[in-house]
Amino acid sequence: MASRAVQAKQQTLEFSDVKTGFSLLGLVGITDPPREEAIVAVQQCHAAGIRVKMITGDHRITACAIGAKLGIGDGHSAFTGIELDDMDDMQLRQVVAEVDIFARANPEHKLRLVTALQDNGDVVAMTGDGVNDAPALKRADIGVAMGQKGTEVAKEAAEMVLMDDNFASITHAVEEGRTVYDNIRKTVVYIIPTSGGEAGILMLAIILGMALPITPVQILWVNMVTTVTLAISLSFERPESGVMSRPPHDPNAPILSGFLVWRIVFVSLLMISGGFALYFWETLQGSSVELSRTVVVNVLVMCEIVYLFNCRYLVASVISRQGFLGNRYVLLAVGLLVILQLLFTYLPVMQQLFGTAALDAAAWGRIISVSLLLFLIIELEKYWLRWRGVKDL
Repeated sequence: MASRAVQAKQQTLEFSDVKTGFSLLGLVGITDPPREEAIVAVQQCHAAGIRVKMITGDHRITACAIGAKLGIGDGHSAFTGIELDDMDDMQLRQVVAEVDIFARANPEHKLRLVTALQDNGDVVAMTGDGVNDAPALKRADIGVAMGQKGTEVAKEAAEMVLMDDNFASITHAVEEGRTVYDNIRKTVVYIIPTSGGEAGILMLAIILGMALPITPVQILWVNMVTTVTLAISLSFERPESGVMSRPPHDPNAPILSGFLVWRIVFVSLLMISGGFALYFWETLQGSSVELSRTVVVNVLVMCEIVYLFNCRYLVASVISRQGFLGNRYVLLAVGLLVILQLLFTYLPVMQQLFGTAALDAAAWGRIISVSLLLFLIIELEKYWLRWRGVKDL
């Protein structure tokens, strides 16, 4: 800061008035350090395979200093907007792949950088708050506008608005998004084999020319109660422990990998085998058709219950306190389904509606044994995957 005395009659200020004649009063250093949660959030992004870049209008030295505190870049390498102006698109694509800090950048530079990253095959999220940021926000795969300081133009151009203007919220959103994606996959991997087991039992019975082990109305019952109870509970699964330590999924990859398709087929075959094995056992023992069918319905439901726990973790073992008790909605769903199945099996009006018969303890023992066998086989398969070093399917 400096001062210079002027005559009282001077009413205007020209550039020539501030060239000379000033007395130094002192120096003031202003620091605006990044938030602690922002530093942690950047580290979490790096662990999750997300590369963070800084595009700022500040001086190169300021940008490098802040970048070093945040863990962005190496603290030394940075390009300015003037240097970017001298590059063609091919050179810019190479630079943007190697450098993480860009200083003295204007809105046009931001748009070019976003376009260059996309041309390199990257999925780009861009943050901004001003009117001039709108083109880059619109161009990015995910535009992120500031909810407090952001202009209405920026908010309209963005796909997501940060209501607290906190970078850490982006990390939380990534974690939530990965959890939702995982839960969708778990639900699909759970529902298809259960339906496949029912359909497979019917198809095999038709091919063999034998009486149906399960009637259409009983299939309707199984689908209705399992969808309302078990399948929905998977949507409440919490994030797995390693959800933010694995690389992002390929956006062009199918929701089900080849191995998950194999698991769907494998579990369907296990359910078909278990259902038919108990149906033949009851038939050979001279049990009625109603009782045999009741056994098949209950073994399908019990297999779906234990397979639900398998699906809580697609690779990690579920044999732990957290695995069995970590989701109270799963426990509530299982408890509700057990009550419904007991009513289905023993309530006279349900026996008349669905053609069921009461089961003895021995029949329940066989049903539970088959379902536990399915549970153990899937857990052994996951153990084999972990032994091979597979962390994500």
